[in-house]
Amino acid sequence: MAPITLPVPDRNYSPWYSWMVRLSRTRQRDPLPIDDTDGSGYAEVLAAWRERCRARLEELLGPVPERVPLRLETLETVECDGYRRDRVVFDTEETMSVPAYLLVPRSRVEPGPAVLAVHGHGPGKSEACGLERTGTPNADYAHQLALRGFVVLAPDLRCFGERLDWNPEDHYACDTNLVHAVMAGINPLTQNLWDLARALDVLEAHPLVDPGRIGMAGLSYGGTVTLFLAAWDERVAAAVVSGYFSSWAESHKMPWNMCGSQVLPGMLGQLEHVDLGALVAPRPLLIESGTADDLFPWTVAAAEVEKLRIVYATLGASDRLVHDVFEGVHEWHGVEAFPFLERWIGPGDPVEGR
Repeated sequence: MAPITLPVPDRNYSPWYSWMVRLSRTRQRDPLPIDDTDGSGYAEVLAAWRERCRARLEELLGPVPERVPLRLETLETVECDGYRRDRVVFDTEETMSVPAYLLVPRSRVEPGPAVLAVHGHGPGKSEACGLERTGTPNADYAHQLALRGFVVLAPDLRCFGERLDWNPEDHYACDTNLVHAVMAGINPLTQNLWDLARALDVLEAHPLVDPGRIGMAGLSYGGTVTLFLAAWDERVAAAVVSGYFSSWAESHKMPWNMCGSQVLPGMLGQLEHVDLGALVAPRPLLIESGTADDLFPWTVAAAEVEKLRIVYATLGASDRLVHDVFEGVHEWHGVEAFPFLERWIGPGDPVEGR
């Protein structure tokens, strides 16, 4: 007869529980200052904090790859309804190339607005461009942006689309990639941000793109990299972060919410979602939150956005921060996002009858 094992009240065998306890005890070492904001010296306090926060972000990102020539190449061209879709590729490292779709409206004849549109978890750029459907509502926002007159670049992130290596069914590509990255002392999130910064290079060099009018938009994982890149690279003139913004504490409470490409070593207690938003300011930022999105609760997002409003108000840019709370799940909404981008980096060339 097998022995009966009784639970020991003061013992824990669960790594998940251990992490949740650690998470609950984590306190920000240098949180966004939101006290005494009416004082005459708050602007100076905020400026000093933003400088420290930017330095923390750079440190957490760690080393970046060595820059190489882009060697941009067009592999295929398809005429679509209202725009041309080019399948392109460009290099970001000596051993890494990025496949992407470049959508160019037919009506574009001179330099104008562009958007770097980044997919979430799923099949990659093909879903953002409307070529593949997974059931996620409104996931074809790259296609929708092109119809509204924006030049759009939609790349595959590492481990997605054409950049997905074969994996056994019980292996998740982002986490497998993280194992290799940890051994090499590299952050996958940093690698993806590097790729996306080089994607901005591609857009900047395009003859039909005004380099001062490049926005960025993404859902879920695409929202992650949009918030990070907009905080890191000021060439992002306006940003739409959908299905992501809340806080590390709340988003990590949902099991399996984070993957190996969405985190930085040591970021807990040093860098919060609202901190990244404060680095985006005073550039236009729209945040989408679904009321039924359990991954990134809208109530937490609303509380953090209220903190962020103080920053935008101090910088004289209150009208540049929008929080679109809508009835929906973990999905792209777009109702306010498209007009928001048209306002701040447009005008685009709208499709008749849209």
